[in-house]
Amino acid sequence: MKAIVVIPTYNERDNIVRLSREILAQHPDLQILFVDDNSPDGTGKLADELAAESERISVIHRSGKLGLGSAYRAGFKAALARGADYLIEMDADFSHSPTVLPVFLEAIQNADLVVGSRYLNGVSVVNWPIRRLMLSYFASVYTRLVTGLRVKDCTSGFKCFRRSVIEAFDLDSVKSDGYSFQIEMNYHCMEKGFRIVEVPIIFIDRHAGTSKMSGKIVREAVTMVWKLRFGTLFRRLIGKG
Repeated sequence: MKAIVVIPTYNERDNIVRLSREILAQHPDLQILFVDDNSPDGTGKLADELAAESERISVIHRSGKLGLGSAYRAGFKAALARGADYLIEMDADFSHSPTVLPVFLEAIQNADLVVGSRYLNGVSVVNWPIRRLMLSYFASVYTRLVTGLRVKDCTSGFKCFRRSVIEAFDLDSVKSDGYSFQIEMNYHCMEKGFRIVEVPIIFIDRHAGTSKMSGKIVREAVTMVWKLRFGTLFRRLIGKG
């Protein structure tokens, strides 16, 4: 088994040394692939140093800040080329606990996609301002209402895919570059009939660095759910025709 944790980075120098150590300690089959967007703080250079010390760590360097979705698309393609059986999405800021990774690896044995959910058993979020929490929670409610997704946490960025799921996609057709990338991937999994399960996580707001959330990201998510829904209805009409 080879499981590659794909981690987009931009100015995460303060986090990646400890994060790498904790991830690799969870399971001997775990590897790390950093996707660095030319971080001004030297994250990419430090990631290269970590990769030189461990064959379980590798790095992709990109020319600039090109978006979360495009980072995952690049990372997934590289992970597939490296022979990954499982592909894991994870943030670099310790909002996602490495200790959950063994839970993912166990759950994926009976699923196609495992989602780390902040809202499976009530609300499991620490240190978020109430406005941010309400935005995230009701974004999932809104997404479920529009798209029919049966996932409690539609925007979670902590998840594990089987290789066959990613291979079933044309990754270049997944256009979202903000947090709506998570919604779009979940939706396509549902459309293709893959089995999605959720496991509870405790989400802790970043302890170092700065948040990447912006108004543009929120607007993209608001419109994306309707594009997905109408796309499905259009394909059904074409199919009937």
